[in-house]
Amino acid sequence: MTANGIQSANTENIRGSLAMISAMALFAVEDMFLKAASVSLPVGQILMLFGLGGALVFGCVAKVQGDALVQRQAFGKVMGIRFVFELTGRLFYVLALALTPLSSTTVILQATPIFVVLGAMVFFGEQVGWRRWAAIVIGLIGVVIVLRPGADSFTMLSMLAFIGMLGFAGRDLASRAAPKILSTSLLGFYGFVTLIIAGLAYALWSGERLVVPDTISGFYVGLAVLAGVFAYGSLMLAMRTGDVSLVTPFRYSRLLFGVGLGVLFFEEQLDLQTLIGCAVIVLSGLFILARSNRTQAAGNRSGS
Repeated sequence: MTANGIQSANTENIRGSLAMISAMALFAVEDMFLKAASVSLPVGQILMLFGLGGALVFGCVAKVQGDALVQRQAFGKVMGIRFVFELTGRLFYVLALALTPLSSTTVILQATPIFVVLGAMVFFGEQVGWRRWAAIVIGLIGVVIVLRPGADSFTMLSMLAFIGMLGFAGRDLASRAAPKILSTSLLGFYGFVTLIIAGLAYALWSGERLVVPDTISGFYVGLAVLAGVFAYGSLMLAMRTGDVSLVTPFRYSRLLFGVGLGVLFFEEQLDLQTLIGCAVIVLSGLFILARSNRTQAAGNRSGS
């Protein structure tokens, strides 16, 4: 690869990493509002309202950009696989948010980078050295240090979060392989339409009765939609920019933003163990970026 090519690849990796960090910050905000809404709204209804709001926003953006909402490429094999993983991830994760402790749900979700990087190796042929793998695992250790889940935190219901995590990993990989002609707005539109279908299917299966949202619950769902739309758009940009194995580990930043929200809005206290865990997570991400820059520098020397 030429020096210009390496420079371009590094720029893409930085863009993808920043997009991933932005997505994780916004997803943390989304989780907070969805958890609050689940106190008074059924899970299926939350999914339908959340999906409808996001689909309307992304649909309008796509139309403004001149994209047809129904395109032949949207019904191919890759998008079909993406639909299944999207439905699985969203449905089971929202169930986990509603039925299990937020801490245990969050820590299980942090295993997503490992499965995504593994998938990138298998399906996209990305080369991942032992140092980057070590940084990914160290980041996960930092997550466990912060959340320190006790044995009583993990029950059979925790499998809801695990299945949701697998769904998100598959969704992200399928998004990487999605036809480039399908814009981020269209991917967002299809993703939120999937939420409507998931919510309707769950409501019918569980026999949930729909309720009229009160002002507070409606406000929470509306804010979740706003955060979710920008988060989803940033995530799709991240998964289609740069190397998957470099961009994906920045998912760990979601925990840092969650801790920050707890301190700012819920007056939660940070102990020494939490600070140590957060430092481990940040250092693992900085190490991954440093390795990328070192690789670029070596490539520049060889190309000069």
